[in-house]
Amino acid sequence: MINRSYLFVPGNRPERFDKACASGAHVVVLDLEDAVTPESKDEARAKIQAWLAEGGQAYVRINGLDSDWFEADCALLSGQGVRGVMLPKADDRAQVEALAERCPAGMALVPLIESAIGLRNAFDIGRVEAVTRLAFGSVDFQVDAGIECDDEGLLYARSKLVIDSRAAGIEAPIDGVTLAVKDAEAVGRDVARARDIGLGAKLCIHPAQVASVNQGFLPSAEELEWAGEVIEALDAADGVATHKGKIIDKPVIDRAHRIMAGRASA
Repeated sequence: MINRSYLFVPGNRPERFDKACASGAHVVVLDLEDAVTPESKDEARAKIQAWLAEGGQAYVRINGLDSDWFEADCALLSGQGVRGVMLPKADDRAQVEALAERCPAGMALVPLIESAIGLRNAFDIGRVEAVTRLAFGSVDFQVDAGIECDDEGLLYARSKLVIDSRAAGIEAPIDGVTLAVKDAEAVGRDVARARDIGLGAKLCIHPAQVASVNQGFLPSAEELEWAGEVIEALDAADGVATHKGKIIDKPVIDRAHRIMAGRASA
């Protein structure tokens, strides 16, 4: 399975946890940060812990290092059922390493890049051993950077995360949310843009967005046909392989295999 959709669920709404898991989302993220008010943090943590103890499995978005709840949130990570952790407002490598030291061995760690300084340090953050991929907190980033447009205005930020992730040797980054909760066309357009520039997944804030995200990141029929033809030509070649008059070199082979592997996220 290639994880393409990451669905946030408020940590103080346990009645939604099972529904989120049944939504088709590849990863459910139980949120202790933005979705939960300060006076409800402890209650939300207890509800998450109880659900996990009953066999639930999910990622958890904890509160930041400078918050009053960070240490208690980290204690939750050692319990059963926590598949991964998201760190909000990851601004530098030291913050991420501090969280990594508190995580059980092998736990996926996904820093959220939500500020200009975080974007500047994204490569170093991605090089922390426990980090599996970076996520783009696009809404908070816009506020921090003073960018109004969420399309062309964020192209550099998204592209930098793609390049930094590749250079750091981790999975393609996760794109930010689409605020149009039930607009499947808007989600589809955002996913197509993300795919075109190399992002590999997307954050979701409503189950209605999940199907569009999962489908949108799948290879198209044309891509699958092309990849199949390339691989067939390669297998049949006695010497240098060609496809439609063009030599099949390593980059072409790698792209064909990557497209075929993309079917695993159906």
